[in-house]
Amino acid sequence: MSPDQPAKTADPAVRSFEETALRRIPFEIIAFTAAVAAVLALILDPGTGLFFLAGGALAALSFLWMKSTLSKILNRNKAEAVRSGLLFYALRFILILGIFLLIILAYPNRILAFAAGFSMVIPAFIIEAVKAFALMKQWKA
Repeated sequence: MSPDQPAKTADPAVRSFEETALRRIPFEIIAFTAAVAAVLALILDPGTGLFFLAGGALAALSFLWMKSTLSKILNRNKAEAVRSGLLFYALRFILILGIFLLIILAYPNRILAFAAGFSMVIPAFIIEAVKAFALMKQWKA
């Protein structure tokens, strides 16, 4: 394996778990966000629930975009991958910042709901990490 190629996991079961976890994360983000958005819509108001849901949807789309772009970037040589990676992250950052700016300007009282929905990626990652730790056969020291 050359230094330009990403490291691959030798165990097919581990690789399969990683691939299924990466496929599940966007759906988990949407599911958690929809459940919390429904509660927020009932407790606070429907607009807050809608912005919370929109934030979660943007987080799921952002994750999918990042996953697909990274797999394409990592198949290139090192110099191209670094250049493409920097361009990709700069573009992603600008687009997310632009969406947040538009919401701040148009609906300043809803930005916290949107940001909280966008943060629902964190519980999805935590759940996947707990699943991975539960499946570990032994702890490495």
